[in-house]
Amino acid sequence: MLYRYACFIFVFIAFTNSRCTQSVDAGIPYKSPDGYDLNKPYLLKLPVELDEISGVAFYGRDTSVFAIGDEFGYLYKIPLTKGNPIQKWKFSSLGDYEDLVMVDKVFYVLQSNGNITAFTFDDHNQILTQLKEFPASGNEFEILYFDPHIFKLILLCKDCGTDKKKALTAFYFNLLNKQFDDSSSINVTAIANMVGEKKIKFKPSAAAIHPITDELYIISSINKLLVITDRKGNPKQTFPIDATLFKQPEGITFTPQGDLIISNEAADRGAANLLFFKYNKKPKS
Repeated sequence: MLYRYACFIFVFIAFTNSRCTQSVDAGIPYKSPDGYDLNKPYLLKLPVELDEISGVAFYGRDTSVFAIGDEFGYLYKIPLTKGNPIQKWKFSSLGDYEDLVMVDKVFYVLQSNGNITAFTFDDHNQILTQLKEFPASGNEFEILYFDPHIFKLILLCKDCGTDKKKALTAFYFNLLNKQFDDSSSINVTAIANMVGEKKIKFKPSAAAIHPITDELYIISSINKLLVITDRKGNPKQTFPIDATLFKQPEGITFTPQGDLIISNEAADRGAANLLFFKYNKKPKS
């Protein structure tokens, strides 16, 4: 793999003053979804404190990314323009935090057991929190994403007791009444067939809905696989991903223009990072 170091302007999200980053060329080309080239991301290295970065959320107001780590209950704000330091706030105590969603001015953080911590900032920049406990035990989650069409958060199982190798359960959290109120499933057998296997143990690590196509992008660090489904979870396409670029993808978010941002944990191989992929697909005439 060839790395080219450069300070550059992120044209795809109209950055005017970029941070010094690393431009990457992958050695072996991998097939990519329409509008993207997963072989040529822009890469932003992160400090050691963010070695276990997990969930991320793009914040367009000042061109930054909010993020959480796995353990210590901090919210980070990573500016994507030079000259601004990374900020952090304590939102909770030690825990196993897996994903982050921002809806309006409220942050929602998922724990691996399905509990959701919701918090916002008051007028004095202090954090106000509420905890919503998942109604069952024996489940493991890494994914929380927002579906604006139904105004619900969706928790996607990584390893749930009722799931076998044929399906993954999705649980819905209604933001209007703050209750868990429904569930559905993703057909893992269909995903296995798409990658040429009879069955697979699919363990996804991050997901988000594309703001333009309305498709759900699901990435799996363990399987080294990107799966695209419709909003209801019906698989449409699968894409193997380069393990040298996606060493441990744990978070995914989009800009409103469809540009894709993926977070990688350090995984004992260098620094944690953010990968940026420009969306180039032209609208249909």
